[in-house]
Amino acid sequence: MDTAQYLGPMEWLAIEIVALIIVLAILFWWSGVIRYIPNDRLGILEKLWSFRGSVNNGFIALGGEAGFQPDVVRGGLHFFMPFQYSMHRANLVTIPQGQIGYVFARDGMSLPPTQTLASNTEADDFQDVRAFLEKGGQKGPQRKILREGTYAINLAQFIVLTAQSNYAVNLNASEQKLFSEMSEMIAERDGFEPVVIRDADDMIGIVTIHDGPALPDGEIIAPTVANDPKDPNFHNNFQDPEKFLNGGGYRGRQLQVLADGSYFLNRIFATVELVEKTIIGVGTVGVVVSYTGRRSADVSGQSYRHGELVEQGSRGVWSTPLLPGKYAFNTYAGNIVIVPTTNFVLKWTKEQFGEHRLDENLSEVSLITRDAFEPVLPLSVVVHIDYMKAPLVVQRFGDIKRLVEQTLDPMVSAYFKNIAQTKTLIELLQERSEIQRKSGDEMRAKFASYSLELQEVLIGTPRAGNGQNSIEQILIQLRERQIAVEKVETYRLQEAAAIQERTLREKEALAEQQAKITTSALAIEISENEGKAQLARTRQQAETIQVTAKAEAEKVRLAGLGEADRIKAIALADAERIKATGFADAQKVRAVGLAEAEATEKKVAAFGGPDYQLNSQVLMRFAEAIENGRLPLVPQIQVGGGGEKGGANGLVEMMLSMLVADRLGRQSSPAALPAPVEQH
Repeated sequence: MDTAQYLGPMEWLAIEIVALIIVLAILFWWSGVIRYIPNDRLGILEKLWSFRGSVNNGFIALGGEAGFQPDVVRGGLHFFMPFQYSMHRANLVTIPQGQIGYVFARDGMSLPPTQTLASNTEADDFQDVRAFLEKGGQKGPQRKILREGTYAINLAQFIVLTAQSNYAVNLNASEQKLFSEMSEMIAERDGFEPVVIRDADDMIGIVTIHDGPALPDGEIIAPTVANDPKDPNFHNNFQDPEKFLNGGGYRGRQLQVLADGSYFLNRIFATVELVEKTIIGVGTVGVVVSYTGRRSADVSGQSYRHGELVEQGSRGVWSTPLLPGKYAFNTYAGNIVIVPTTNFVLKWTKEQFGEHRLDENLSEVSLITRDAFEPVLPLSVVVHIDYMKAPLVVQRFGDIKRLVEQTLDPMVSAYFKNIAQTKTLIELLQERSEIQRKSGDEMRAKFASYSLELQEVLIGTPRAGNGQNSIEQILIQLRERQIAVEKVETYRLQEAAAIQERTLREKEALAEQQAKITTSALAIEISENEGKAQLARTRQQAETIQVTAKAEAEKVRLAGLGEADRIKAIALADAERIKATGFADAQKVRAVGLAEAEATEKKVAAFGGPDYQLNSQVLMRFAEAIENGRLPLVPQIQVGGGGEKGGANGLVEMMLSMLVADRLGRQSSPAALPAPVEQH
């Protein structure tokens, strides 16, 4: 059975009404009468027809003409004239935290040829299209950027470029390509994120402005403008392009730099190059050569005629150097020449150079000596630069390395070449210390004329150049000569040592024979005494015989003259015989005694003479007596003052004094033996 047979008239009426409503809703929706916009989106109206006609000028219909309308439709249910509007739904523009959005205007006033970005001095509200256009907003990329947040922007008028996507009502494919290329260019400049300069990186930002008036002729760096927070055009480090330009800013590379911090810059308006900070270490100063600034008078003084020095901030070489520290110096606006102020060493050696590398192109000085040798001389020069004179040095020579290579090197080389021509090779080697001292004294004045302080000149050992061996032969000969001299000195010392050893041995032998010498001395004295006694006896016998003979003769004479003559003759003959016999015996004894005395005397003279030996023998006997008697050498009890000399102590002192006095007397004058007694 058909189901319709069971529906009554009322049911059919209800069904028809619902169907009619559905049809009307579809018709209204299709005709644009009703539109619903979610709250997280917006609608952009495009008027399809209007009694006022189409837009005659521009892109946005401000007077109700047909075209894109300036106002957007926010979330909710909206009713429109059927078949008059087309709704373009779009997302709200969202800029994430810490990022930047760029705006491109489709409609507005055209940019002049000298302007890169659209000005937002008056028209700066991108959410009010009508106000933007009525205030003279310009089409094209805008100077103002969008910071983090959500914006209800009419995307028919404005295209918003972000790191995530491009917000726009797409009109044609060529336009999409344009905005895609623009977005890529911003991404290459890291323009969707702020410029972050960290202190730990020791970097600064050099800013180049791409909009505004061009620099005047002769200028390469734009001066700093409106950098005072009290200035009404304070642009806060180029983050407000309009104020920067109103304050007189120029396009091009800027003198002002960005220090540590975060900067939200329109990267189409300004690009940033990160460079290292200028660090002037301890022991150095920085001399600034500025490429920009005002013209300044010369402050170097009348005595300095090698260029001009200017005040700080002026164009030229600054008269005051930068002391050790970190500086946010714009290296495009000037140059800082690092000048060492501590002593630094310049080495004229090919293999070695200092950490400063000022002497990396120096080599040994080639010499020609007076005797036609050609050695090379390595040397080092210790130099100091007064930090207040550093600008004078830079102004005169440009930099320290140029000073070393173009001035000091030829000057020092010529000086030592002149010295070498007056010296032979051997003199050059042997007089190195004197040459070093003299060169330091003479070259100090020359260095002072270049505003340098010469501390010391250090000369190395001359050596042969490549492929030469004649100098080495000379050195070998000098070494052999020195070895010979040392050998002669060694032999001389060995000879002196041998003589000393012989003297020592002789003295040791004499000491061993001391007892025999003492005995010989006593024997000599005994023999001398015996000879004298024998001589006395012989003389006495001769005198006795003479007296007896005279008595007998007198007796005979008295007995009778005849008998007396005979007896006298006999007596005289006997007397002469006895006299001759006695004299001969005496001479024999005397000769033997003198011979023995002379032999013994020579032995004794070698040990100090007979008196010295006799005193020594007496002291020895005295010492034996004390030892055998066990008597104290020094009395245990003494009575009387120290001036009294008595007893054993006084006797010992007397004997020692006699021995010493006798010894000293014999050293001052030669000892002589007693003269022999002549016998007649």
